[in-house]
Amino acid sequence: MKKIRGQMSESLALGLLLAVAGGFFDAYTYLCRGGVFANAQTGNIVLFGARLAEGDWRKALTYLLPILAFAFGVLTAEAVKRRYKSRQNRDINIHWRQIVVMVEIALVVVAAMLPQKLNPTVNIIISFVCAMQVETFRKVRGSAFATTMCTGNLRSGTEQFIIWKQTGDKTAKKKMRNYYSIIVIFILGGAIGTLSTHALGEKALLLTLVPLLTVFFIMFIEEEREEIEDNGGQA
Repeated sequence: MKKIRGQMSESLALGLLLAVAGGFFDAYTYLCRGGVFANAQTGNIVLFGARLAEGDWRKALTYLLPILAFAFGVLTAEAVKRRYKSRQNRDINIHWRQIVVMVEIALVVVAAMLPQKLNPTVNIIISFVCAMQVETFRKVRGSAFATTMCTGNLRSGTEQFIIWKQTGDKTAKKKMRNYYSIIVIFILGGAIGTLSTHALGEKALLLTLVPLLTVFFIMFIEEEREEIEDNGGQA
């Protein structure tokens, strides 16, 4: 093994902070912005198809717009990556992922200020924000993770649990713990979002600035970790 130094974007601490925000977003949009889940789009896609089948074109549009916003969020995150990744050590002093987080923060502030009559707009904004987040922060400790939804994490965590139980593989055990930690913290974020939304209403969304700003600043820190070398010298 050798020690390497890397940016904190794949650290477990950062993943947990983003999961808090992800759980909060879901609770907030469900409780305060029209009873929808804006983080993932499976439900919106199903309901879009259902409304089309019913001939309710206006209602179908309310589900289509967050879907399109999510897709555009992915495109935007990739555009930021392509534009700034090669320049992050030369022209600018921050990581391209920090630029994405800054955009998230600005949009969260805007969404929190919008009244109830603009709930569809808020859900579009949150869908866009979650898409940027899930596209930008895709790994924790080298393993694929999501911080705005839990289905994939639950599947992968359970898979690693089975591997650990069958083989005693300590790496699988560590991955399992990471996946389940993200899920638990996502639940915690949902609980915090629920309590905060009941107490503060629309402005509760501003509390997600705490984990997001922490993510922004923690990414200035370089992390030292172990890298395993194989016979070819590759990690």
